[in-house]
Amino acid sequence: MWARANAPGSDPELVGPAALWHRLAFSQDLGTWKRADLRNLLLDRMPKVVEDPDAAADGMLPAVEAYLTFLSQTGRLNKGSDSLADLQAELDDVEDEFVDLMEELLDDTEGVDDEEEAGDLGDFESFADELAELDTIRLRPDSELAEAARQAPLIAKARDLAVWVGSGRKVGEETLLSDDEVEEALTASGLPRPETDGPVAEAVPQLWNIWNLAVDLEFLEPGEAGTVAVQDDTAEWPFDDDEDVLDAWMLGLHSVDYGDPELEDDDLTMALAGLTRGLLVRLLLAGGSRERDELARDLSEAAADLDELGADAWEAAGDPLAPAIDWLTGYGMVETEGDVVRLTPLGTEGVVHLIDDADIEVDARPAIESMSAHELLALSAELPEDEADAEFAAWMRLREPGRAAEELLEAAAEDDSDALIRVQAASIVGTLGEAAVPAWQAALKQSSLRPYAATHLSQLEVEGAPEPTQDDTHWLILDMWTISAGLGRSEFVSSLQDIGPDMVNSLLEVIWKIPHAHVEELLDLISQVHPDKQVAKAARRALFKARSL
Repeated sequence: MWARANAPGSDPELVGPAALWHRLAFSQDLGTWKRADLRNLLLDRMPKVVEDPDAAADGMLPAVEAYLTFLSQTGRLNKGSDSLADLQAELDDVEDEFVDLMEELLDDTEGVDDEEEAGDLGDFESFADELAELDTIRLRPDSELAEAARQAPLIAKARDLAVWVGSGRKVGEETLLSDDEVEEALTASGLPRPETDGPVAEAVPQLWNIWNLAVDLEFLEPGEAGTVAVQDDTAEWPFDDDEDVLDAWMLGLHSVDYGDPELEDDDLTMALAGLTRGLLVRLLLAGGSRERDELARDLSEAAADLDELGADAWEAAGDPLAPAIDWLTGYGMVETEGDVVRLTPLGTEGVVHLIDDADIEVDARPAIESMSAHELLALSAELPEDEADAEFAAWMRLREPGRAAEELLEAAAEDDSDALIRVQAASIVGTLGEAAVPAWQAALKQSSLRPYAATHLSQLEVEGAPEPTQDDTHWLILDMWTISAGLGRSEFVSSLQDIGPDMVNSLLEVIWKIPHAHVEELLDLISQVHPDKQVAKAARRALFKARSL
């Protein structure tokens, strides 16, 4: 939001990789930036990890400058950082060299087929075809997922650490916490003290991962003058409201990357980047579980194929799956039984979200028994007719017809502007016959459903039911036009031409009076796209009248 208002020419998405590798390589605190670290980040680290050198050459430096400006203007640039002016000067100094490095990367990849380019071990794109062919994945209800999220040990540790931090704790310039504070933080978060001859702060990567998770969860927030503070409601975790619980859990979902092995050699660490995501997608593709040894062989071979250092990194890590499985277990996403690693329902939900974030298609739907009427209607709108019919049939088998009719019409009444949901609901309830009469009678009180209720009650010859009015008919027409317009301009024009210009003109004389959510939008569209100039003119007149009401 800040970037849109203050740096509209920058691309905030380019900041993410730079900020991540700054945290991993130079400072655990995203608010601490030094000129030397900035130079090393841009000229040494980013050329090794950037995915789109062309975009980076054009936008990386402006994006980083906008981010640093944001930190400075909002008081998030810590006192131990170099000044914004010095950081901007460093960006100017490295610009030419950075662009040259990006151009070298482009030259190196010139002529390489995009399909042959490999990402890291967690690149979902390479599994896109297999994911698309998976059978339907059924997701568990929110109440069940929220209860599982409440039990996640890592979130409890992040809460306890954040509560220990308190309000306005000063963080250091070289390390976030002093060794004495690290000892206290380890105790607060329930982590063991490592055996080390050096500074304790350099031997507790798990503590820093928990710290970063607390930031991700918005339990901790950077303050002014190099301080951090716990958020007001952190101590209340686990929250009472299921939606609040799942919102928090989703904020921390990308912490799965913290499960990747961290080695002393940065290049070896990078060779195993994405391992935790790679483990997750392989479990999903295997139906939810695999033997640990098989996973290890699969991922070790993938690491060797992707990076010339992959085999060395795997050997140096000893047991690379251990930190990944430990983190995922702590976040409630996997469980182990003997040599078998298994996705939990929460883990399935999480990996589906990660795949969706990567813009890859996977057929995931709520479990039939937990699907609400609104979820059913929204899902079915996106499915082929035969699949939609199967979903409806399975859902209906779990309910008495009268109750099903009531739930569907209540869902249709939630949003007066959603014509598609309304038409779908009315169509299904219309097949239930006499059992749906009480639901139709209740729907007469809803202005958006009254036309459908009056029509169906009349067809069922229910005594005392109101006859459909001309306004009811016009409402139904507006709903159908709304759906047609949603299919695209050509579909909309074709639907208008099917009824002929004379009929459209007649409708335009009266339809503007109907208090439909989309009437003005439809009249405006007709005035723009109808090939008959007289009809277009009539639509403009009708639009003027509608806006004058």
